[in-house]
Amino acid sequence: MRNMPSSAAVWRKASRSHDDGDQCIEVPSTWGCVVVRDGKDPSGPKIAMSRDDFRGLTEVLKRS
Repeated sequence: MRNMPSSAAVWRKASRSHDDGDQCIEVPSTWGCVVVRDGKDPSGPKIAMSRDDFRGLTEVLKRS
């Protein structure tokens, strides 16, 4: 995966995120892939995956 300038990304919180931010992820929809970060640690590590992989991950999490 190429180097992604996360400072240029427009991040958005998950729709089910609570105001206290205890279980929040944020994702930008850019670069032709999905990048996920912890909303409590925006400068921390990020995980990049294909849109298909992200869709599969969300389906698994919905069933959990």
